[in-house]
Amino acid sequence: MKVLVSVKRVIDPYVKVRVKSDGSGVETANVKMAMNPFCEIAMEQAVRMKEAGVVTEIVAVSIGTMQSQETLRTAMAMGADRGILVEADADVQPLAVAKVLKAIVAKESPRLVIMGKQAIDDDSNQSGQMLAGLLGWAQAAFASNIAINGDNADCTREIDGGLEKITVKLPAVVTADLRLNEPRYVTLPNIMKAKKKPLEVVKPDALGVDVAPRLTILKVEEPAKRGAGVKVADVAELVAKLKNEAKVI
Repeated sequence: MKVLVSVKRVIDPYVKVRVKSDGSGVETANVKMAMNPFCEIAMEQAVRMKEAGVVTEIVAVSIGTMQSQETLRTAMAMGADRGILVEADADVQPLAVAKVLKAIVAKESPRLVIMGKQAIDDDSNQSGQMLAGLLGWAQAAFASNIAINGDNADCTREIDGGLEKITVKLPAVVTADLRLNEPRYVTLPNIMKAKKKPLEVVKPDALGVDVAPRLTILKVEEPAKRGAGVKVADVAELVAKLKNEAKVI
C-alpha cells in the first residue's frame, strides 16, 4: 500500500514569533524553520506502518518555496522513500493546498493520505477535510490511533467528550493528532542517506491548479500583554471584580 504524507515548513515551534512592523504578517527572515510538528507525527505514523509491513512506499509532499526541500529531506531521513515539492512562492491557503494534493493523489494513486491535523503557523485545520471532500474519500480527523484492517482503517479520534472509534473504508484521508505517536530522532546516517533519495520539483501550473490566495490578511497583531495580578480582601470583592471588571460572570 502506498501512503502519501504532506509536510509543511513552518517557523520552529521553539522560536518566539515576531509580528512585522507594518502588521502585514509575521517575520520569517533569518528565522529558524522546521517541519510542522503535526506533520512530523503524520510521517512517523507512515514510517511505523511501513516497518510493520503494512505500507510498501511512502511519498512525502510539500508545497512552498525551494527552501521546503530541507523539510522534504528531513521527511526522507525519517523514512520517506521519495519527495515531491510543489514550488509556490506565495502563501498557499488551505483550499489551494487541498487542490494541489488532489492533483498529486491523481498522479500517485495512494491508498491512504496522512496529514497533520493543522499547521502551527495559520492553525487553519482545513486542508485534510477539504482534500477528503474534493476526492470523495472517507476521512478520519484528529486520529490518536490508526490500524489498517484489510480494506478498512480503524481509527480512534479525539473529540470533546473523550475518544471515538470509527472504521473508514480505504482509500481515505487521516489527519494526525498530538497523541498519535512521538516522532523519532533523525540520525546523521539517515540524513546522509536522504540526500540520495529522489526529490521531484513541480509547479502548480503543471498540475493544473491555481494557488492564488482567496483570502486577504487585513492585519496581524500580537496578543495583548497580560496585566498584573491583584490581591483581594474577600470573596465578595473577588466576585465583584469578576463581574464588573473582567465581565466573566
